[in-house]
Amino acid sequence: MAILVTGAAGFIGSCVSRALLDRGEEVVGIDSMNAYYDPTLKEARLQTLKSERGFTFFQGDIAEADAIEAATRGRAIDRVVHLAAQAGVRYSIDNPRAYIRSNISGHLEILELCRSIKGFRHLVYASSSSVYGGNEKVPFSEDDRVDAPVSLYAATKKADELMSHTYSHLYGLPQTGLRYFTVYGPFGRPDMAYWSFTKSILERKPIRVFNNGEMWRDFTYIDDIVQGTVAALDSPAKGSQPLHRVYNIGNNSPEKLSRFIDILEGIIGVSAIREMAPMQPGDVVQTYANTDAIERDFGFKPRTSLETGLSAFVGWYRDYYKV
Repeated sequence: MAILVTGAAGFIGSCVSRALLDRGEEVVGIDSMNAYYDPTLKEARLQTLKSERGFTFFQGDIAEADAIEAATRGRAIDRVVHLAAQAGVRYSIDNPRAYIRSNISGHLEILELCRSIKGFRHLVYASSSSVYGGNEKVPFSEDDRVDAPVSLYAATKKADELMSHTYSHLYGLPQTGLRYFTVYGPFGRPDMAYWSFTKSILERKPIRVFNNGEMWRDFTYIDDIVQGTVAALDSPAKGSQPLHRVYNIGNNSPEKLSRFIDILEGIIGVSAIREMAPMQPGDVVQTYANTDAIERDFGFKPRTSLETGLSAFVGWYRDYYKV
């Protein structure tokens, strides 16, 4: 039986695909290869997978039922890791339709696919820490109210959770939503702060430090994210348990933005040129994951310190761009 991974050319999707292939799974990947950021980076991720036995890739838009049907035709899919989405909080302010299409219409098509598969075992999908909005109670718990999003991106991710709950209730589909907290690491996303800061520091260009550095993020290294995602995939809810569950997946240790920059400066060996800026629309001051539930149910325990993770990223960045 095969596993469908949506967003397989993306940061998390490519890394999860690699982990599944490494343990002998058959993986069918689908990705639209859109130009939200440089598609050559997505191509480079795919090249690390295409030569692997058991991997098949299809380029297509998950919001189109025909594309999903073409990607899965003739393949015995019994599990789905749904990671395809239009990412980015700030981008959602200027491009709202892209989020409705990919994150809501696309999620619906994946739910319909799962519903159509006889003997379907488990759907794991990406939610986001953004659903917590401007919550001031920390750490963020899955039991907190999340009905006041501060960006359209967050609203679409909360909508995904509600849709999944409904499909689980109506059709008995086992599903697990993972609220990812600020994922970083090698082969990551160029729109994220750790990437743009590294690029600017190396090029001796200014970096914009929002809210004067008074921001905290629960940075979570990619290897820890992959371990938790695969562990969740392997443990669908059964019997009388609620068949739809949502978990935080983070580092459970927020870091102040100013300290994050200090660490990055030390690794690179160059002082940043810091330009202080106000908060941006749709942004939040702090993210902080309570990970008690995912530790209890799946044995998830983040092991990578920020210093170790950033060192790995900077080393990869220098090598990839020949800096």
